[in-house]
Amino acid sequence: MRLFALPLLALLLVPASADRTAPAVTSFHVHATGKAFAGDRPLLATISPNGDGLRDHATISFRLSEPARVSLAISKTLLHPALVYFRTQSFPRGLHTMTWAPTNVPPRTYLVRLSAVDGAGNRTTVGVGSARELRMTGARSPVIRVLGVDAAFRRPSYDQDHDAELAVESDASRLTIELFRSGSERYAGDARNEMYGVPVGEPLVVPWDGWRNRPHRIRYRIPAVPSGFYYAKLTADDGRVGYAPLIVRPPHVGTTRAAVVLPTNTWQAYNFRDEDGDGWGDTWYAGISTTPVRLGRPYLDRGVPPKFRGYDVGFLRWLHETGREVDYLAENDLERYSGAELAAAYDLIVFPGHTEYVTRLEYDHVARYRDLGGNLAFLSANNFFWQVERRNWTLRKVAKWRNLDRPEAALIGVQYLANDEGVVKAPYTVVSAATAPWFWEGTDLADGSEFGAVHGGFGIEIDARARRSPRGTIVLADVPNLYGPGYTAEMTYYETPADAKVFAAGTLDFGGRARYKPVKRMLSNLWERLSQP
Repeated sequence: MRLFALPLLALLLVPASADRTAPAVTSFHVHATGKAFAGDRPLLATISPNGDGLRDHATISFRLSEPARVSLAISKTLLHPALVYFRTQSFPRGLHTMTWAPTNVPPRTYLVRLSAVDGAGNRTTVGVGSARELRMTGARSPVIRVLGVDAAFRRPSYDQDHDAELAVESDASRLTIELFRSGSERYAGDARNEMYGVPVGEPLVVPWDGWRNRPHRIRYRIPAVPSGFYYAKLTADDGRVGYAPLIVRPPHVGTTRAAVVLPTNTWQAYNFRDEDGDGWGDTWYAGISTTPVRLGRPYLDRGVPPKFRGYDVGFLRWLHETGREVDYLAENDLERYSGAELAAAYDLIVFPGHTEYVTRLEYDHVARYRDLGGNLAFLSANNFFWQVERRNWTLRKVAKWRNLDRPEAALIGVQYLANDEGVVKAPYTVVSAATAPWFWEGTDLADGSEFGAVHGGFGIEIDARARRSPRGTIVLADVPNLYGPGYTAEMTYYETPADAKVFAAGTLDFGGRARYKPVKRMLSNLWERLSQP
């Protein structure tokens, strides 16, 4: 009997009425001070905390079934939530509110979660905590949207001297719109939410009082300017700024003999802008691969395309500094012209950025252009990796091109191998000083020489040759064993019987280093060779 005495005594001491019921949290919703913005609802509130008295803060409302200590967590989301605000407060039973009045938080949407713990330690948590949970259950958290000056042109590219449609969401009283050309500026800054350029034309001042509570589209006249990459800078009367990038197309294909295709599909694929208000970016990188990606929506970071500072602006400035006139195209522009038309118009087509997502027509036309003798330069890595389908300016993922028996290496010479998101970088090593002396002319580099270490090395994502790489593809330089044995980035070059010449950098950030020695000279050597028919 002594062996059972202690457990029996413990059992007798447990109160029959022990509280094992977690507090119920109901009527959980959010709303902003002042008039609601168009589209707001119980699970979505728009605020603009700029001190003007209009929607300066959000109120989170909830009802407790019993007294509890409540923790409010507000997070921004990429692939996983990242906490930006946390507060704990005790409340009695009943209806209550908590307030979020943020300062210096970027415009975007933020998830709201509540945890309530009663005196017995029972906990209830309300609000979705992961993209997987959203996908599996369909449940949604309340979301607070911080509104800035959110603007975008409805199309990636326009003709000069034509009207463009500019969609804007802001509760400013007045907006000043200025057009800038990017690439010709003396200073490009280093902040990812800033754009720099040279102003074009006169500023346009637009009264905005009538649209402070809803989105609005305006007709914006593109002046008669050369083909290039431009952006509209929208400045609110309170100093807030937003950018709306666009490409101005040439008057006709072949205005110059070289074209530069900017990665407009990939920019939007990596855009974490949340349009449906569920707190998660409408991108395949937020954990839901079936999410449609709409072209023509504002970018986060005040409108600057993702990775633009690191991957794109350096090459744009190199073009200007070296006096090279080119036609600028968006990816969808390649769908408008057949491979034969492109071959008649251009001796060289350059893909300077990360052109990962391409449509069937884009792939077909570029491949045919190459087959007819057109020259290509890929200054980044992981290009032509995914097939996407574009309908009504919305992209959907289809499949990897290599799984459709059209591996990108057959066109580019190399294809995606691996990445570590930039954790490890290293310099290239020259391996072709004897086989391709033209590429290294004026660089003072020989076989075994390294370059790029002084600027942090190369990598992020890497490419290498594959079984379907064209016959005669040579390695110009490599980054050996960057991610371990066999994970070597390869910079390659090949020529075809039709006299096409194709270069591929093999790392994601090669083009972004265009203004650094010795990359600057390599690009000049490459341009001289590939710009010849």
